[in-house]
Amino acid sequence: QVQLVESGGGLVQAGGSLRLSCAASGRSISSYAMGWFRQAPGEGREFVAALTWSGIRTWYADSVKGRFTISRDNAKITVYLQMNSLKPEDTAVYYCAARQQAYLATMTTPNAWTLGSWGQGTQVTVSS
Repeated sequence: QVQLVESGGGLVQAGGSLRLSCAASGRSISSYAMGWFRQAPGEGREFVAALTWSGIRTWYADSVKGRFTISRDNAKITVYLQMNSLKPEDTAVYYCAARQQAYLATMTTPNAWTLGSWGQGTQVTVSS
């Protein structure tokens, strides 16, 4: 198993930026894919972005494409989500997840991450 801890959330005005971090521990992450998901009040889990650990491939939800960037630091064993041009509809609890790097065609499907590891979440609030 992999233990994940998110940080970097907070309150920002529309148009502002935040960078979320997801630190991994307990097991090597080299064979994993990493993803970011979010859940707004009263709504279900939504896919945001993902990458293979090598950084060769990335995936983004249409709602964040061009505004958010997912990246990783091999030395720090940390995944980042840089969020620019934030909108009120981006307000949610953001979760980091890890799963085995397989079946890449399902990378953007939330149900495909069910058996993976999850962090505790970090709150992002964007005011108008």
